[in-house]
Amino acid sequence: MRTADVIVVGAGPVGTVAAYALARRGADVVLCEAGDSCAQDLRASTFHPPTIEMLDDLGVAGDIIEYGLKAPVFHFRERETGETVAFDMSELADVTRFPYRIQCEQHVMAGMLADALESHPDAEVRYRHRVIAFEQDDDGVTAAFETPYEIEKIRARYLIACDGGNSIIRKWLGAEFDGFTYPEKFLCVSTKLDLRDYIDGLCWVNYVADPNEWLVLLRAPSVWRVLVPADENTDDKELLSDATRDGIFSRLIGNPDVATEHRTIYRVHQRVVNQFNHGRVFLAGDAAHLNNPIGGFGMNSGIHDVWNLKDRILSCLESGHDEPSFEQYDRQRRSVTNSFIQHQTMQNKELLEHGAEEGHARRFARMKAASEDPDARRAYILRQSMIESLREAASIG
Repeated sequence: MRTADVIVVGAGPVGTVAAYALARRGADVVLCEAGDSCAQDLRASTFHPPTIEMLDDLGVAGDIIEYGLKAPVFHFRERETGETVAFDMSELADVTRFPYRIQCEQHVMAGMLADALESHPDAEVRYRHRVIAFEQDDDGVTAAFETPYEIEKIRARYLIACDGGNSIIRKWLGAEFDGFTYPEKFLCVSTKLDLRDYIDGLCWVNYVADPNEWLVLLRAPSVWRVLVPADENTDDKELLSDATRDGIFSRLIGNPDVATEHRTIYRVHQRVVNQFNHGRVFLAGDAAHLNNPIGGFGMNSGIHDVWNLKDRILSCLESGHDEPSFEQYDRQRRSVTNSFIQHQTMQNKELLEHGAEEGHARRFARMKAASEDPDARRAYILRQSMIESLREAASIG
C-alpha cells in the first residue's frame, strides 16, 4: 500500500495549490484526480490580489501574470442607460504587491501546478483515481480509489478533500451542506469577437445591471465570456441552441451572427458546510462552500482555505496532531465564508437583478456615492479584492 503524509483529492485549482504548497515544504503528497487530467473548465477566470500573492509565494505568479490579463479596473454598469461606476484596484498599491485582478482560465494554473508536481521529488499525481471510500483512525486516513484496473488503497496522515461541489468525501462524512439553489440557470457563452468594438468604455471586468437580462462580461486571454440568467424551465438543448445565442448577441450588440467557442449551463448554489474539519480529513473549496460567480470569489476563497490549512498540517507532520489548530481552521474559514463570501456574492447578484426598481435605484445610487468618496471607495475595493476577508479570518481566534 502506498503511504504518504497527505492525500489531496481533486486536481482543480484548489487541490493543485494545496498539493504543491505542501510538497514545496517537504511533505510527501499524493494528488488524486478522477479524470484523465485537470478539468478544462472555464468556470473561474479571476485571480484576486491576495491569491496572486499566494501564487507568487509558490513561484508561479509570474507565469500566470504573463499569460493572463491585468484588470485593475472593474465596472458596474446600467444596461439601459450605459451609466457606469468604476473602481480601480490600483489604489491598493500600499497594501498589496499586486493591485489588480488577473483574468486567466483556472485550468491554466491547475495544469501548470500539476505538471510541476509530477516532476517534484516529494509529490505524485495519479489521474483516473476516483475516491470511493475512506476510513480514519487516531494516526491517519486510509482512502480507497477506483482505477481503470483495480481498487487501490493509499494511507496518509491527512486527507484534504478538494473534490468539488458534489464531493463524495463530504457525503461520506455526513456533513450538512446548508443553503439554497437559485431558481434560474446560468448560461455562459464565450466568443473571440472583441466586444469593445460594440460597447463603449468596456473594461476587462463588467457587471451589467438590467431588470430583464443582467450580464457579466469578462475578458479571458482568449475569449470574452458572457454570463446571463436563464429560465430554469427552459430545456437545456434550447438554451445551448444557435437561436438562444443569436438572441443574446442581438440584444447585447445588435449582431446575431457571432461565433462562440463554448456554451455552458450552470446550476448555481449558495451553500456552506457545517464543519470544515473532521479529524484528519478536511474540506476545502467547492467541497466546503458554493456561491454564485458574481465577483469571482469561489475559486479564490477555496485557495484561501488551503492556504490557511497548509501550515497547520506541516506543523502537525513535524510535532504531532493538534486538533485545536484545525478547529481554528474551521472557525476562521467557515466564519468568513458565511459573513463575507456568501453575503457579498448575494449582494452583487441582487444589484444586477434590479428587483424593485425603486430599491435598485437606491442601491445603485449608494454604489455611485461610494465610488466618489475616497474612504468608502477604498473600503469597497478592499472587500471586492478579498483583502478584507483575509483580514477578517485572521482576526478570529
